[in-house]
Amino acid sequence: MNILVTGASGQLGTEIQHQSKESSHTFFFENSKELDITIQDKVKSYIKDNKIDFVINCAAYTAVDKAEEELERAKLVNAQGVENLVLALGNIGKMIHISTDYVFDGNANVPLKESDTSDPVNAYGMSKRLGERCFIESNVSGIIIRTSWLYSSFGSNFVKTMMRLGKEKSEVQVVSDQIGSPTYARDLANVCLQLVESDFSDKQKVYHYANSGVTSWFEFAKEIMTFARLDCEVLPIKSEDYKTLAKRPIYSVMDTTRIKEDFNLKIPFWKDSLRECINNCQN
Repeated sequence: MNILVTGASGQLGTEIQHQSKESSHTFFFENSKELDITIQDKVKSYIKDNKIDFVINCAAYTAVDKAEEELERAKLVNAQGVENLVLALGNIGKMIHISTDYVFDGNANVPLKESDTSDPVNAYGMSKRLGERCFIESNVSGIIIRTSWLYSSFGSNFVKTMMRLGKEKSEVQVVSDQIGSPTYARDLANVCLQLVESDFSDKQKVYHYANSGVTSWFEFAKEIMTFARLDCEVLPIKSEDYKTLAKRPIYSVMDTTRIKEDFNLKIPFWKDSLRECINNCQN
């Protein structure tokens, strides 16, 4: 197959690029400068000219706080961009679309299932939910993967920020009342490449994927300092004491039973993947 990976310079896109080198498929890796998915004619021409059979859509507007002031820009990338891709793929193309735990309101107290009602509490989550709907209402077969707390040795993310702050400061404050599951982008990249080989008999199906285990941002930060051997104390604070433009879900643990059972996956524990990522950052 000819496979297009959008958002190729982001965390997940870069990981897919590294993990796909031994694949028998032909990959096309494009970032927003090379292929702006918000321009319908360009998307249509690109997919036609390169005979694209399959898209892994990693492209996204991910500036959560900035989206509160730039909702239309977020919707343009996260929703209109998805619609442009599915229209260009038509009835014969297939797609894996990456979504987020932020489509939920964060008020749950048990792991979220794919069938649970989405009700985002911020503009970014709203734009991603619109993108999901564009895909689900299309004729393209494929999968939506909702993931959470994504990090990598590539790009900008919480792990790399904490490692930088750990070298610069003697202490940092991190919220302790937001609960979820970190996801190593390399693990998710490998899953995406595995799912490419799947039988897409269903029109569209939603799956949740995150590394196993549950933690808070505070505990996550503490483990980063420990694994990176940084002498920086992590102090817990409440969300109400750490003001941001966008409200964050308090609880976004996702139930990954469906993807594990349907594809016989063994999902790594978050601390094991974090240790691997930090080793990659330091080597």
